[in-house]
Amino acid sequence: MSRRVSRSLAAAAVAALCLGTAVPASADTSAFTSASASADTAAPAATAVVGGPLQPLLKGMTDAGAVSVIAKVTDGRQVWTGSSGVSDLTGRAPVDPEGRFRIASVTKTFVATTVLQLVGEHRLGLDDPVARHLPSLLPEGQSAITVRQLLNQRTGLFDPTNDGVSIIPDPGNDMAFRTWAALGGLNRTYTPAGKVAASVLHGPLFAPGERWDYSNTNFDVLGLLVEKVTGHSYGEEITRRVLRPLGMNRTFLPGTSTGVPGPHAHGYTDGVDVTEQNPSWIGAAGEMVSTTGDLLRFGRALLQGRLLPPAQQQEMTTMLATGAAPTYGMGLAGVRLSCTTVLGHNGEVLGFKSDLWGTPDRQLALSYAPGGDAAAQAAQSAAEFKLLEAAFCGAA
Repeated sequence: MSRRVSRSLAAAAVAALCLGTAVPASADTSAFTSASASADTAAPAATAVVGGPLQPLLKGMTDAGAVSVIAKVTDGRQVWTGSSGVSDLTGRAPVDPEGRFRIASVTKTFVATTVLQLVGEHRLGLDDPVARHLPSLLPEGQSAITVRQLLNQRTGLFDPTNDGVSIIPDPGNDMAFRTWAALGGLNRTYTPAGKVAASVLHGPLFAPGERWDYSNTNFDVLGLLVEKVTGHSYGEEITRRVLRPLGMNRTFLPGTSTGVPGPHAHGYTDGVDVTEQNPSWIGAAGEMVSTTGDLLRFGRALLQGRLLPPAQQQEMTTMLATGAAPTYGMGLAGVRLSCTTVLGHNGEVLGFKSDLWGTPDRQLALSYAPGGDAAAQAAQSAAEFKLLEAAFCGAA
């Protein structure tokens, strides 16, 4: 599922490579963020570009079995847009490159940005233990987990969304998954507290801070912290602090709503159309819906330092070793390419995979609907990494 930073992208990398002014400490960074984030809106419109050397790489993904793929790349002066494949397997109309999609774990970067804004406002501390704000959420031994460890994915909290049992059957077990879907599994509602309780019931994987392990539970806890500190849901805070200032009008947090409005690609798991799903199962770890254009706007603002004060920007972009190919900061990963290191996140929910990667000068956003068996999807992941390499370093 959403363990792709530690799993799928690393596998793709193996296949492809043998893989402003400082804000005063007491300042209200929400004012800083709104002014800084909107500073880009008066910039001249970038020139639209289609075709070119990246288009065959998108076709390579659908040739490998992906149902559809859409992508945009920008350097601020030009925006390249490409697509390949069909929007669904029934009507088989060409996929709309401007359509919405589930961004999966790219959501984590939005949540982390919101949390770090609260840190900049001194409403949260990176070294605050969870128990300071949510005293009854975690048991003794885990209640000392800090905000920093949650953001860095170094808590040891078990992830019930990825065990193939607690919430969603392993998609590798076709019959179990199809039965679960037929019985209404895609429409079930899960609460953040319930998912954290399932994690606690299992027990920790290791002591807090001992090592890195990717867990969606970390972001369920961060979402609850945002709500406790602000009195608003993390979705409301992301909308107020990020989406509105950046003019991301086609991006939203669906909560328990199952649909994707407007043009969009369909996603499939084990032959089941899973486009309509209640994303509360993934929540703050991956529920958002967006477009490639909106994601580029966010990625550019974030990596150019327009959403966070310098101190928090430094914290977010300080990459730590994970034991795998990508490094990880705070809701942000780093991937080494042949010519540079790109920062961002990728993600996977049922039926959809996504990418948002970049440098301050260039950004890429991508979504695709994987298809085929494990071998076909491995080939799609390898083609995905090849596209990432070509977008930033040039086609081979």
